[in-house]
Amino acid sequence: MSVLASHTIGFVGAGNMAEALIRGLVTGHHVPAERILASAPRQERIDELQHRYGIYGTRDNADVAKSSLLVLAVKPQIIDKVLREIGAQVKPGTLVISIAAGISTEVLEAGFVEGVRVVRAMPNTPALVGAGATAISPGSHASANDLATARAVFDAVGITIELDESHLDAVTGLSGSGPAYIFLILEALADAGVKVGLARRNAQRLAAQTVMGSAKMLLETDEHPGKLKDMVTSPGGTAIAGLHTLEEGGLRTTLINAVETATKRARELGRGSK
Repeated sequence: MSVLASHTIGFVGAGNMAEALIRGLVTGHHVPAERILASAPRQERIDELQHRYGIYGTRDNADVAKSSLLVLAVKPQIIDKVLREIGAQVKPGTLVISIAAGISTEVLEAGFVEGVRVVRAMPNTPALVGAGATAISPGSHASANDLATARAVFDAVGITIELDESHLDAVTGLSGSGPAYIFLILEALADAGVKVGLARRNAQRLAAQTVMGSAKMLLETDEHPGKLKDMVTSPGGTAIAGLHTLEEGGLRTTLINAVETATKRARELGRGSK
């Protein structure tokens, strides 16, 4: 039996990530649709989710706050407002999972009554297609069972790892923001394909499959990416010529700087909530 079987799951916020989790939970038969609630400020959005998944939707966050498992799926800029609105209404014993980037478990715990347990999570948008990468960290009162419950939620849409909370801003900079970097790389690869004579659609599909296949090789072999790179790179061949150009253009340094900059921004968002 799933560790989620006994829960009513509420989502405060009904954006893309909330929908990805709802879809994974419902289509994977982890939780019956009638035991999932979601709140959103727009009635049109509520109607969409009710129609697609058969869940209960509302514009009242207080209704959702009564759930035994509460997912805070709102932007970090409004987390203070949400905590003031529902903090006192969440019952002791409730497990709260937050996906608000940069907001610490300490800040979250201070917004609820004593006895509420908190787990912080950093998922990414490929969860929309069941290929997400999520890191979770327990708050000071969360138990091993709470972590297992949180893991089950995010395993429904991809893979989940447990990390110390001190690493979550780095996760935000890497895998949380990472899809944007990969989409930019994919766009550039497709543009390159067009430049050398391929049709746009063919170039885009080839680029996407190449990135997906490369990632799958890394995950399934668990080899160092440098070793896999060397498998493609023959002496005097095309790959080493292309790699030389990438190194000359500073791709490696640029990606490292992008992750570092995004990590710093996640920390800034967290400090702004205190």
